[in-house]
Amino acid sequence: MTTTFSAYRIDRRDGAQQLELTRLTEADLMEGNVTVAVEYSTLNYKDGLALTGRSPIVRRFPLIPGIDFAGRVVESGDPRFRPGDRVVLNGYGVGEKHSGGYAGRARVPGDWLVALPEGLTSRQAMAIGTAGYTAMLAVLALESHGLEPGAGEVLVTGAAGGVGSIAVALLGRLGHRVTAVTGRPHEADYLRGLGATEILDRAEFTQPPRPLESERWAAAIDVAGGLTLANVLSRMRRASAVAACGLADAMELPTTVAPFILRGVTLYGIDSVMAPHALRERAWSRLARDLDLDRLETMTREVDFAQLPQAAEEILAGRVRGRTVVRIPEAD
Repeated sequence: MTTTFSAYRIDRRDGAQQLELTRLTEADLMEGNVTVAVEYSTLNYKDGLALTGRSPIVRRFPLIPGIDFAGRVVESGDPRFRPGDRVVLNGYGVGEKHSGGYAGRARVPGDWLVALPEGLTSRQAMAIGTAGYTAMLAVLALESHGLEPGAGEVLVTGAAGGVGSIAVALLGRLGHRVTAVTGRPHEADYLRGLGATEILDRAEFTQPPRPLESERWAAAIDVAGGLTLANVLSRMRRASAVAACGLADAMELPTTVAPFILRGVTLYGIDSVMAPHALRERAWSRLARDLDLDRLETMTREVDFAQLPQAAEEILAGRVRGRTVVRIPEAD
């Protein structure tokens, strides 16, 4: 009997991208040696761009969007995975060049999958999602630089968003004093509930900075780029580090070499898409250990599968706080 499942599919017709909610079979899936029954996916900013067509995220047509997913293996040609195993996927061009998580089934190479750590459900894995996994990679980079609790204030920009919310929660639980930057002053109580000790208005980071400002932060996680990151770099303490993982403000970086050669500031770039497998496993293991799952739930909302296009508009408009999970309908 043929298995059918609900799926969003993006195609290009008459030069324009079109999104449809349809029914597919496993014959419609792409190449890979592991087939997964997708239980949950999530909504990231990149997913919003893909679903709406606002940016050329999708580079192969037709394609199932959704850059990450979690679920159980139903068929495997990879000896590392057996039917029933719980797995999670982030990156590798899924949802861009390879069909992704907005469907009841996904087929991918086993090398792209990470076994879901004990203690995490598929829903929790997608409440974390690419945003939380990226935040953990940023924390690991700062720790590799020598960051320890008590070293000083750690700054997080875009703190009310997905990456920022989980970064604040992680850093707070690890014992760091966290300063959160947000353009949404009404989110102050939410951010303090996650572990922030001080809230700064994003407006303070929107003007061109001097090459060096007064030293303040021992470390920072930046999701914005542009003038925001330039301001952050100018205020970093000597021999400190910044982990950059986004461009919500801009791709450009209007700064000078002064922070790097006069204060020895290090700028780490966080590549969550093609991170090595061992680093992925380490990040997910740390998330299962160090992230307060009760706090994770307070920053998570669930949207109905049929409401994904509307939710995509909301995330692009900056109206989404924290994390959004999507329960995927079961296959027939």
